[in-house]
Formats: sequence, structure tokens, C-alpha cells
Amino acid sequence: MKIADMKIKGITSNSKEVKKDFLFVAIKGRNRDGNSFIGEALARGASIVAVQGKLPAIKLPPRVKLIGVKDSRDFFAHACAEFYRHPSRDIKVIGITGTNGKTTITYLIEAIAKKAKLSCGVIGTISHRFKGRVIKARNTTPGAKELQGYLSKMLSQGVKYCAMEVSSHALDQERTGKINFSHAIFTNLTQDHLDYHKNLEDYFQAKAKLFRFLPKDSAAIINNDDKYSRRLKKLTVARVITYGIKNRSTVMARDIKFSIAGSSFTLAAPKIKAKIRTVLVGKHNIYNLLAGIAWGISEGLDLKDIKSGVEQFKTAPGRLEKVACNKGYDIFVDYAHTPDALFNVITALRPLVRGRIIVVFGCGGERDKLKRPKMGRIVTQLADYAIITNDNPRSENPLRIIRDIRKGIRKNNFLVMPDRLKAIEAALSMARKGDCLIIAGKGHEDNHSDRKAVQRCLKSMK
Repeated sequence: MKIADMKIKGITSNSKEVKKDFLFVAIKGRNRDGNSFIGEALARGASIVAVQGKLPAIKLPPRVKLIGVKDSRDFFAHACAEFYRHPSRDIKVIGITGTNGKTTITYLIEAIAKKAKLSCGVIGTISHRFKGRVIKARNTTPGAKELQGYLSKMLSQGVKYCAMEVSSHALDQERTGKINFSHAIFTNLTQDHLDYHKNLEDYFQAKAKLFRFLPKDSAAIINNDDKYSRRLKKLTVARVITYGIKNRSTVMARDIKFSIAGSSFTLAAPKIKAKIRTVLVGKHNIYNLLAGIAWGISEGLDLKDIKSGVEQFKTAPGRLEKVACNKGYDIFVDYAHTPDALFNVITALRPLVRGRIIVVFGCGGERDKLKRPKMGRIVTQLADYAIITNDNPRSENPLRIIRDIRKGIRKNNFLVMPDRLKAIEAALSMARKGDCLIIAGKGHEDNHSDRKAVQRCLKSMK
């Protein structure tokens, strides 16, 4: 049965959202089985119920259909795309995936598009936004229905592009399954989400789905310095554009210079050579800039607009975001919550700091426990001093999380202070002229704004 022939008024996989003449798709998740909610969906007025595999023996109300599907997640993604009339066929969707850098790159693409006078929406970790409308994000990548709905609204309001963060969870769960991506960008792949994925290979295979199913007329923009780049290039049929610093790539940064106030480099690409200056700090941000620039070049945008877009770009919220301070030391708030992200941030700042680097950090609860000791080891090895604190423990015991972090520490240059505000106060009180403070982990999150906490503490300090 085709979705177009179903004559439904809505579609959902959440039984509580069902209304009269809705299609309800029963999806079996990790914690809940959609089949358990078929009764509720029927009571709320579902006219069609789709289930995976064998049809359950239930009594159906008159004129209600029960259909079997091979894969309920795939069917749901397909049904949502059909219901919203495949908006991604008419709007250019740029999917950005990788462990780190996704958020910054969406902001960069948005900035470049704005300079080129192109309407660009964003779907990502911080917010989903288009045409002046901002919707607070609950997930990095929303569900299939929400995604198709956002794209449909963007298209109806004349949006031409959408930069979308694509998480490994979303790819694994087929949330983006029926989206026609015009571009896919790969940033890097390091340890994260191993509470969800079995191992790094499983994590890679989830990310690789974005590239494996790209159409021929799309472009795959790949970080050529990452060890997984070779495999990605082989498995996609899309046009490949590479970017990098070390390995020979389509788009490269040469003669890179760093300072605490920003960076500069020479952009080298086919028939292009230009000097780029940015307020962004660190090698990892050079990669982010190159990814955004590579997208602009692949779209044939004017180099002046690309250059102006990246040079006037300040920062994505909570991504190595500098907090104003007149006390002679520097303070940065960053979303770093993986071993690789912490490594990148500390090593980026190390050669630029005259004094000590002091890091306040923790690990989230109910997430990849294997990365906790690695994060503890990296911070205490690379920074001069660390303060271990809470970072959204969820239902886990915060002290147990801290114990896991301490297992990887081999030095005696840290302090444990579970109260995050007090940890920030302690870091500020020990800072001296020439030092650099990094408040890591929460970044843009507004349930506890590290930036606001720092500002309050600075105001109260004598």
C-alpha cells in the first residue's frame, strides 16, 4: 500500500500524538516496544497501524487497517517523506557528521550563505532555525517526522539550503533515511557514544551510512587527514572533495599562524589562493573552517562571500567561546566532552598561553563510561591543573562518575569539587596573570550556563 493512497491526516510513532485518521507506526526501540502502544493508538483514532514482521492478533475497530512492514524505522522514514512530499528534493540539505565540529560547521555554512544572500536554515544541537524562527533543540538530529516537517516549512518559506547536524544515533535509527542530501561533510571520528554503539567500528558504520547512500549528483566533503577518510572515499558514489592540513587535499590550509586572539592561514584550492584571518583559535577550528569553505567552493559561491563569511564569523555558542575578563588571564567556555575534544582544546591553547592552563571538567552520566578515565588522563597530562566536577550526572551517582575519571589519572595536579559553581569559583580564585582557564563540558547548555556562571563569579570577586 502506497502512503499516497492511505488518505491519512497525520503520521506518528508516538501513540500519545495520535489523532483521528492518523497512521501509527509501531517501532521497537531499545527501551520500549511500539507494539505495546497499539491499543492506545487505536483508542485515539488511528485508522492505519503499521507493525514490523508478524501481525499481532488483536481485534480491530471497523475500517481500521493493520499492515506489516519489513523494517518499521525505514517504513516510518519513508512514510514521513511521502507525507510531507519529499521537501529535500527541492531544498539543498547539507548533512554534517563526525565526532566533533558539527555545530561550528553548521554556523559557518549559515554565515557564508548569508554573505552570498542565500537563505539557509539550520538543524542542530543548539537550535533549529530558519527565517528568524528559533526552536530550541532537544536532540542533535530530530526524529524523521520532525525533520521532514522542518524541511517542509523551510521550503514553503523560500529557504534554499539547510545545514543539518547528523548524529550517529539518527543514522542508525533511520531518522535521516529518506532525506536527499546534496552534500555530506565528514569531520573526524574518535571515541564517543560507546554506550550506544558496540565499538568504534560500529560507530564508524553508523556514520558511513550518510556517505554510502549519497546520490551520484551530490558531493562528499571529507577530512583527508582523518584515518577513516580513505574508507569513506571508497564507499561513496558521490563526487569527493577533500580538505586538510597535512595530506594533499582539494582544499588546504597552509602557512598557519595561531595566537590567543585568532588564527590566519593561506587557503589553497584549485585556481584559488587567498589569505584567511579568523578570530577562531586552534587547529581543530582550521579544519572546521576548511569544511565550510569547501562547501562554498563546491557550490560555486563567490570567493569574496566565502572569505567574508568566515572572517566575520565570531564563534558558535559554547565552542571555545571567550569570556570577557579584565584580570590579566583568559577564560574559555567549551563544549568539549570527549577525550579527543579535550585534547584538541588544550593543545590548541598550550603554545599560546604564557602561564598555566587550568581546566574545569566532568563527564555526563548514563553515557560512554569507557571515555571517563581517558578524559581524566588527558586533562591532567596536558593541563597544569584540573578541577573535576559534575557535568549532568542524570540518574548516576556523581561521585561514582568522578571515581571513574580518577582511574585514568597518574599525576597529583587535580582537585575534586562536585559542585560545578564552586569548582568555577575555585578555578577563578587560583588564576594568575597570564593563565588560561577552560570550563569544559556544557558549552551552550542553558540549564547551567558556564558563561553566565563565570560572569557572576567575576562580578563578585574583589
